[in-house]
Amino acid sequence: MKSKAAVRRIIETLKGIYPDSLCSLQYEKDYELLFAVRLAAQCTDERVNQVTPALYSRFPTLESFAEADPKEVGEYIHSCGFFNGKARDIVACAKQLIEKHGGRVPGTMEELTALPGVGRKTANLILGDIFGQPAYVCDTHCIRITGKLGITDGSKDPIKVERQLRECIPPEESNNFCHRMVLFGRDTCMARSPRCQECPLKQDCDTGKKR
Repeated sequence: MKSKAAVRRIIETLKGIYPDSLCSLQYEKDYELLFAVRLAAQCTDERVNQVTPALYSRFPTLESFAEADPKEVGEYIHSCGFFNGKARDIVACAKQLIEKHGGRVPGTMEELTALPGVGRKTANLILGDIFGQPAYVCDTHCIRITGKLGITDGSKDPIKVERQLRECIPPEESNNFCHRMVLFGRDTCMARSPRCQECPLKQDCDTGKKR
């Protein structure tokens, strides 16, 4: 596992490259981010951002989502893939938010993961971006890159990776660090053709050193 000094260098280098570290999913209301993350499962954020404006225009309130026919919702999100299941989850989630949470997105891991279609990754993102809590969002980029860097042991298990990140990434850095992992995975450490020779983290990357 990485030394504290190496982890700190990685964090600070990423801060310099991506000072804003914003979530790439576009939203205005809290529940819109919740739904957008559901749509992003096995789909790109870029595609989700193309789909959601029309979706949120057709269903402008949480109540309209709760009353929607999942089939119609599915028509708007068809290009995101797995649209039938995603549409059912979104409608069911809207109903549960109204019935159990007064129309608000809850702010605990337990309450969030009890919602239809919401797992730990989604819950962590909501806790970090909406509630400003320490959050370790272990998406595919974060799991892959932290394993390559040697911050984690290379496990593909999101829960195990989250546990390992909690041990070495300071809580106050956690949410932004995970967002930066996504950005870094898109423009430098790509899965198929990583740009190792020009990587700003190569001095602290276990995989890069081996290459």
